[in-house]
Parts: sequence; C-alpha cells; structure tokens
Amino acid sequence: MDHRGKISIRPGDAADLPAVLALFDGAVEWLVTQGRTGQWGDKPWSANPKAVALVEKYLTTGYPWVAEVDGTTAGTVTLTEGPGEFIPAVAEPERYVHLLVADRRFAGLGVGAALLAHAAEETRRQGVSLLRVDCYAGDDGKLVAYYEGNGFTRAEAFTGTNGWPGQVLARRV
Repeated sequence: MDHRGKISIRPGDAADLPAVLALFDGAVEWLVTQGRTGQWGDKPWSANPKAVALVEKYLTTGYPWVAEVDGTTAGTVTLTEGPGEFIPAVAEPERYVHLLVADRRFAGLGVGAALLAHAAEETRRQGVSLLRVDCYAGDDGKLVAYYEGNGFTRAEAFTGTNGWPGQVLARRV
C-alpha cells in the first residue's frame, strides 16, 4: 500500500512510551542485521532500564511529537530546551532534538525528514532560531550525512561513554 503524503504528526506524551520503545527496539534490531551495533548496541531498549528511563524523561519533560501513517505510529522526535549531559549548552535559546527514530516499515516515505521539518517549524513557532542535534558519528558517517541533508551543519565532534563517537549539528530556523 502506498502511504506517500499520509504522514500526520501529533503531540506525544507519556502514554506513547510503549510505542516509542517499540520504535527503538525495531531500530536496534535493524541495525544489528546491518552489523551496525556501535550506535545503540545490540539489545532492545525496552529491556534496558536506563534507556526506558531516558525515553520516559524526554516524553514527560520535553515536547514530544509522534508521526503516524494511517493511524500507525511511524516515528517520533522530542524537542527540549537544551542538550543532554554530554553536550555543553550554548549561550542563546535553543531547541534540541532527542529521540528521533522512524519505523523501518515506512522507510523511504520521509518520516524522519517530516519530523525534522516539524521540529524546525515548532522551534520557529516558539520564537527560537537555533535547532541542534547530536548523533552517532561512527561507521560510515551516514547518520551525520542524513542530518546534513536535512539542513543541519556540523558544529562540533565529541566522544561519549566508552569512546562513542558523536557529532553535534546545528540549524538556524
């Protein structure tokens, strides 16, 4: 079935926790099949208490959004007023992208791009001009390139826990 053009985005909340964890579990499963365990490991997020707590924190303290295709959860993103613990804050108001993930069943439909465009619109609507994100910068760099393809530019590289290679990217909106 062709779902093009049928992406809708609604506000999310704590009730979306099971669906968001399922999105991450699916993403981890797919990454494992690709031999790409450096980003999120090889275990389901729903089985990791720290990951569950992180998702719950952002869903309840941030501005979560859920993308749906024909009523099925297809992706999510959460905006907050600043970065997580490994990234320094900046000296101006910003919105920060967290928990961006899309269901592989909808690959190629632009779910992630729609969520990032919505994040930019929401940032602008809130009177803020800076949108930032950090991501995994290892393997082939495709994730960094994905964000660059969605209007972000590289700001600074960083190293997270256990040598996890990261990249902060920024976008003026």
